[in-house]
Amino acid sequence: MAKAQSANPSLWWRLSWQLSIVFVAVVAAVIVGLCVYGAMILSPNVGTEDELTTVLDEALGRETDGRLVITDSPRLRSFKEEAEGLWFIVADQDGRTVSYGAIPQAYRGLADYIRLIKEGDIRGARETDESAAIDAIETRLGTFRVMYGGDPSRSSTFLTMLIETYPIYIPLLAVSLPAVFFAVPRIVGRALRGISDLAREAAEIEPRRHGARLPVDGIPREVAPLVNAFNGTLERLESEFRKRQRFLMDAAHELRTPIAIMQTRIDGMPDGRERQRLLDDVARLGQAAEQLLDFERNDQATDLDEPVDLVEIARMTVADLAPLAIAAGYQISFQSEVKSLKRKGSPSALPRAVSNLVRNAIDHGGNSGMITVSVSRSPSGGGRITVADEGPGIPAEHRELVFEPFYRVTPKSRGAGLGLSLVKQVAANHGGEVSIESSAVGTRVVIELA
Repeated sequence: MAKAQSANPSLWWRLSWQLSIVFVAVVAAVIVGLCVYGAMILSPNVGTEDELTTVLDEALGRETDGRLVITDSPRLRSFKEEAEGLWFIVADQDGRTVSYGAIPQAYRGLADYIRLIKEGDIRGARETDESAAIDAIETRLGTFRVMYGGDPSRSSTFLTMLIETYPIYIPLLAVSLPAVFFAVPRIVGRALRGISDLAREAAEIEPRRHGARLPVDGIPREVAPLVNAFNGTLERLESEFRKRQRFLMDAAHELRTPIAIMQTRIDGMPDGRERQRLLDDVARLGQAAEQLLDFERNDQATDLDEPVDLVEIARMTVADLAPLAIAAGYQISFQSEVKSLKRKGSPSALPRAVSNLVRNAIDHGGNSGMITVSVSRSPSGGGRITVADEGPGIPAEHRELVFEPFYRVTPKSRGAGLGLSLVKQVAANHGGEVSIESSAVGTRVVIELA
């Protein structure tokens, strides 16, 4: 069972991590999409500003008379290789300017006005398809107004957008992602809670709990067809189970009449070994029919709340079966730690269970030794009935199987193999359990009731 559960993937875990990944992917797509959108609508020169700032800080200089000069520095050459069409005009507040690269004709007339513009995005003119930008750039020589262009790379604009907007999306991700990874599993767990409750109720359905059905209220609509199919299966199984019960009880009842007739006819036969063998066979057949009836009666037990005295039940069983035990070569005794031990139970089923244990000890105890029936109070406050013999014991590989219906340790053993199964059934109907201890010096079976 554990292997089967480990082989099945967890729906809660799968939904949790998949939904979390979807959310992360959506957030990442939104961020990238916004950056792409920004790169499309903003000036393609946006990505040039940072690099140009670094270049001018190294390449821009001033003569002694105040004129501005551009030195062909390594960074400028490197930038020029990346953007072959690079050009710019640098202006100070005094109106002095210096230019670099091939200035488009449409923008040459703006040189005298650059110092008046702090920021600008110039594009869309009919005279040129090239765009330009004006920015205030800080250098080691001070602040200058620079008009530049010639680097229409949208990828640099995208990267610039991605880098420049990190103060917005990094805190957003830092807050939202832990919340998502915490909230999604809780939401999924709450949605699947109905299924977990449903599985718990399904596990509690017992074969003898007729009419038990799984509720369909409060479960996801997608799961409802499975629950309805399961309930339909339960209904069909119960119908077949009732047919089996009726058949077995009818068969057992029908067997009583021919068994009684055979026993009457055999009683009229002359004494002899053959007559005794036939009587034993008929008695065995009668016992099997009675056990079959008991098995079905216990399966339909309804008188479980009658007042019963476990001490009296055990004492009467010993008294009834003592002649049978003595005739088979045993000694039999009754012991009780208490004078009376009353509880709620079935006054018909409990005596049959104790009787089956004593009969089982008589049949399999080796026809010698002591059979002891004892009653005591269990540590939990319930009742305990123990039947012990001094027979050869039950092999270890058979000790759990002997409680199965129609199971016999040896194929030729007497009985139909229902005795211990009936005992287990009676104990279960009373909310108790039955256990067995066996060795080479005897067997001890305990019925413990809550």
